Amino acid sequence: MTVSRLALLAALPLALVACGDGGDDTAGDAGGDTPAATTGADGDTDEATFPVTVGSGDTAVELTAEPENIVSLSATATEMLFAVGAGDKVVAADSFSNYPEDAPTTDLSGFEPNIEAIVGYAPDLVVASNDPGELVSSLEEVGVPTLILAPAVTLDDSYAQIEQLGVATGQVAEAAEVVGQMQGDIDELVSQVPADAPPVTYFHELDPNLYTVTSNTFIGELYSLAGMASIADDAGAAGGDYPQLSPEYILTADPDIIFFADGGVGGVVAEDIAARPGWDQLTAVQDDHVVEVDPDIASRWGPRVVDYLRVVIEERSALAPAQ
Repeated sequence: MTVSRLALLAALPLALVACGDGGDDTAGDAGGDTPAATTGADGDTDEATFPVTVGSGDTAVELTAEPENIVSLSATATEMLFAVGAGDKVVAADSFSNYPEDAPTTDLSGFEPNIEAIVGYAPDLVVASNDPGELVSSLEEVGVPTLILAPAVTLDDSYAQIEQLGVATGQVAEAAEVVGQMQGDIDELVSQVPADAPPVTYFHELDPNLYTVTSNTFIGELYSLAGMASIADDAGAAGGDYPQLSPEYILTADPDIIFFADGGVGGVVAEDIAARPGWDQLTAVQDDHVVEVDPDIASRWGPRVVDYLRVVIEERSALAPAQ
């Protein structure tokens, strides 16, 4: 595995899973198979009741009792579980689950799950973002239910998954509060963008090979809320919603802002971007609008999307006087 590929694995689990890295057909169907409402024994969606069915279609899972030992194979799910107050039930989390600080991070992998290792934690619920291989069927054989929460395509998907985890863990009210807070914070941030603000273009760099995102992605929706459009939107169908752009294309598109999520220890720095051939002529470089973003927050669809949107809108506001 090349260094670049390894970096992309670490920095962008959302894009990798959404592109079918685990071979799961539901990965791109978060909007269709992730309804907010789930039902308990009495049909009431406002109270924590068991047994309860969470999800729908092929991803539906029935929980006969409130889980006490949860294994999370998704960094996003780990964040959501802690946010809704179910963190004390998480007995093990995958190697990418580095937030919050008290998450029980292990060497478990959501990409190549070790069934024996997972079962060793005696879980009564496993949460994952996809089903690489035979995760669900293997755990089903030993009586462990698995909840698949596919990568979100929209903010509504994120809200729905938080609510589902609230139902699945008996934290219904807490989950509703988290969603309400997120929605309120996002509405407040978006209100800071003037309706008549001039359009702003951006390049979101996923890795040094110039892979990026379009406005059709989850992260692209956040940029759109800030009144921004990806230069990749006009790149054509090649590469789908996570295309690889050429240096020449980027130079021609001349984005107003460059966000890069491949920084960190040993990673790219703003000076590296400015030093690329011809990039010193880019508007974003000349106006000092090259912004390093946290690759974890940028690639997850949990409550911290509010933090990411705040960074984006602050940068958008700093750019406004020059537009």
